[in-house]
Amino acid sequence: MTQGGICLLAMTASDAEDPQTLRMVAGALANLCGNDKLQMRLRSEGGIKALLGMVRCRHPDVLSQVARGIANFAKCESRASSQGTKPVRSLLIEDGALPWIVQNANNEASLIRRHVELALCHLAQHEVNAKDMISGGALWELVRISRDCSREDIKALARRTLTSSSTFLAEMRRLRIEV
Repeated sequence: MTQGGICLLAMTASDAEDPQTLRMVAGALANLCGNDKLQMRLRSEGGIKALLGMVRCRHPDVLSQVARGIANFAKCESRASSQGTKPVRSLLIEDGALPWIVQNANNEASLIRRHVELALCHLAQHEVNAKDMISGGALWELVRISRDCSREDIKALARRTLTSSSTFLAEMRRLRIEV
């Protein structure tokens, strides 16, 4: 980290074409995304943009690692926010990840879908993200997850998240959506 590892991974991600290299780089970035202490550094040194840029490959193994990285990052953000250290909008939302997340929330590849579902639930746990998520179509995916997810733990997390947000509750009342 002290010798520019994130920048090296970001450069490799932008230069590489083959799925095997991209999968390994995405996997390394996904691992780093799970470290609470690296959140700002990952963003400032291009790690998050590199992770999001690798979706261009469209190979399921690469996308799975990208989704895992997004879920790890969202989980760390959620943890920091619940501890009172980060009451601001998600960096993932700021960096434009939400459209890809929503688009892949019902991906046919179960591993990609599971990571994306978790990312959505973690992003939704904080009221500051709710309006962006509603305007980005994430509310519908959260409702679907709360009803149809094959994993009971993720289904329960989505349900709990939706019912604990005043913004989501107000929008669901407006749209007459039951959870």
